Amino acid sequence: MTVLQSEKLRQATACLAVLRAQVDTSFTHIKRLCTVDGQNSSPQFDAHQQVSYQLAFCVAELEAAKVMLKYADETSAQDMLCEQLSLAFCAENLRTVWQRLLAHAVEAGLSNLHLLNLMGNDPLAGFLAEYGKVNVYASIGTEILKRNSTHLPSGLDEEKDMMQSSFSRFAEQVVMPQAEHIHRFDTDIPDELIEAAAQMGCFGACIPERFGGLMPDGHNDSISMLVVTEELSRGSLGAAGSLITRPEIAARALLHGGTEAQKATWLPRLASGQTLAAIAITEPDYGSDVASLSLKAARKDGGWILNGAKTWCTFAGKADLLVIIARSDPDRSKAHRGLSMFLAEKPRFTGHEFTYQCSSGGQLTGKAIPTIGYRGMHSYDLSFKDYTIPDTALVGGENGLGRGFHLAMAGLSGGRIQTAARATGVMRAALECAISYAGDRKVFGSPVGEYQLTRVKLGRMLAALTAARQFSYAVARQMDDGAGLMEASLVKLYSCRAAEWVTREAMQIHGGMGYAEESDVSRYFVDARVLSIFEGAEETLALKVIARQLIVNARAC
Repeated sequence: MTVLQSEKLRQATACLAVLRAQVDTSFTHIKRLCTVDGQNSSPQFDAHQQVSYQLAFCVAELEAAKVMLKYADETSAQDMLCEQLSLAFCAENLRTVWQRLLAHAVEAGLSNLHLLNLMGNDPLAGFLAEYGKVNVYASIGTEILKRNSTHLPSGLDEEKDMMQSSFSRFAEQVVMPQAEHIHRFDTDIPDELIEAAAQMGCFGACIPERFGGLMPDGHNDSISMLVVTEELSRGSLGAAGSLITRPEIAARALLHGGTEAQKATWLPRLASGQTLAAIAITEPDYGSDVASLSLKAARKDGGWILNGAKTWCTFAGKADLLVIIARSDPDRSKAHRGLSMFLAEKPRFTGHEFTYQCSSGGQLTGKAIPTIGYRGMHSYDLSFKDYTIPDTALVGGENGLGRGFHLAMAGLSGGRIQTAARATGVMRAALECAISYAGDRKVFGSPVGEYQLTRVKLGRMLAALTAARQFSYAVARQMDDGAGLMEASLVKLYSCRAAEWVTREAMQIHGGMGYAEESDVSRYFVDARVLSIFEGAEETLALKVIARQLIVNARAC
């Protein structure tokens, strides 16, 4: 465990530990309530959803604050604003977590009186008295306006910083000039933008060099993928930030369980952008409940026949390759053990609808779902009717039968930390707009940025943005070491909720102009709203992944 150098940071860490102990006590309490005859009871888990949901957010907020303190310890010598920002963020999250616990103390098995006493005694009382004051965030906001920038040290090496600069220019010069038109008129992403992204190497960020990607062969490097994703999302979430999500999910699944022939065939094509991928998992009746999926894959001589429907299949029109989770075993009692992953080729289509008569048999139809934001890629309802694919389409071959759920989870874990980076990019774009507008726009005779409320907003927005970025880096390092699957859900939970709030505040700073479609912040606001829904809905992650694992792992009574 890292020993923080600053006494202020050590004090903040001690405060986080006090409230984390209360959260852990709550998980132990719920574990006792959810244990029946020595076994974990799913019905009992579901009877405690609300408090479990709140506790998941408590953990996300405490872990984000913990990461921020470590970040400050490593970067304060470069920029003292890092420490000031981290301490203010920690104080704010301490109050937020305490309020969550107090509001659900009875259900969480905690004492209201004890929680009240905690806030009135050291170390919490002393720390909050110094760093939880309004003027701390106000002074940060003042400094942000003075700098006219969101830039802080990344905490990464020089190579990553150069990558960030390169893709930042790409976002500004290639993506941003087209972003508003794509959103306003719900057009396809132009081919020239996709080709330019491919030339930059975007699609190979998580694919090993031996397959033509950017990731070193000797070790995983998820942080490069996050750096690229943030910059593309800053340019446009729908037109660029999500371009590499689908190849990233497909590549992780193939690397985790594909045959050598499948890796050799598909990974170079994905890395180069020659093949564009879409992920077909969600179904109309099951949403994020992957284990209950029902699209059928039936064996035939030399291949498989697909029948059923998928929904929210983003980029399915332009994609050359659909990564599909289907039920290969008709015995529904096998739940996730009856699912397999398949790769289905198709031609590229433009527009909002397509119908494809497969040369090997069957039909695939797609229709784009109208959405309030996240436009450009289009998310489709898909219908498979006797759609025939070869034996080679089964990921992992015969060894892949029944492993579709695990392969999907391997892919989606990367998709979740990448979604955190997408949230960071959208937050940064919104904050940059807010800083610019606050310095230029006058209200009641003074620039908007001169008012304390605005400066506090800007300080808090930068803190949320920085925490999301550093949290995603920390989890990426864990995942590259073979861990961090639950933490990937945790960082997505935190970052996506933060993006909703930051984009809302950016719009609010713009006043009426923020509500106008011609303002970029209106696009950031509606784009951010999808982040808590896709790649695992907020509720599913909080309850079925984070809280459930923490309850199961809680100390026995």
